[in-house]
Amino acid sequence: MIHARVQVRAASEDDLGSIDDIYNHYVRESHCTFDVEPISLEARREWFSHHDATGRHRVFVAEDGARVIGFASSSRFRPKPAYLTSIEVSVYVAPDVTGQGVGSRLYEMLFGALGGEDVHRAYAGIALPNPESIALHEKFGFKRVAHFTEQGRKFGRYWDVAWFEKPLGGGAAEG
Repeated sequence: MIHARVQVRAASEDDLGSIDDIYNHYVRESHCTFDVEPISLEARREWFSHHDATGRHRVFVAEDGARVIGFASSSRFRPKPAYLTSIEVSVYVAPDVTGQGVGSRLYEMLFGALGGEDVHRAYAGIALPNPESIALHEKFGFKRVAHFTEQGRKFGRYWDVAWFEKPLGGGAAEG
């Protein structure tokens, strides 16, 4: 497990370079994101502008000392208004600290912060294979609800994607 000095806090604009470094590692080295070109800092700023310190759409970072070692986010699931109470979540951890509980700490903070929000469902798309990500999401109560075959092409091959869903407390139906 991770050392006690690892702290999780709301992300700030100062963290965007570190977030990009972590994410872009997976863009270049892994099929877990279907981005095929590294994300620019300008694009990361645009992404961050759709997140707030409160509300449904948040970003948290994990730090070990002064180093950001991971991030988790909740983002808009789809653009149509009826989807407002659904979110898509993701978590990325620096490659040298995977398997040490950083993702769990990030999701604990994220889902704790979302507890009082008007959010009904959380979704996560996981490019397969990725047993570590599946285990993390299942640990947090996600259930597999769909399996799309050959949904994305990266590194010269097609990848399947499993979609996972987690019920959340908010989002009471309106009459």
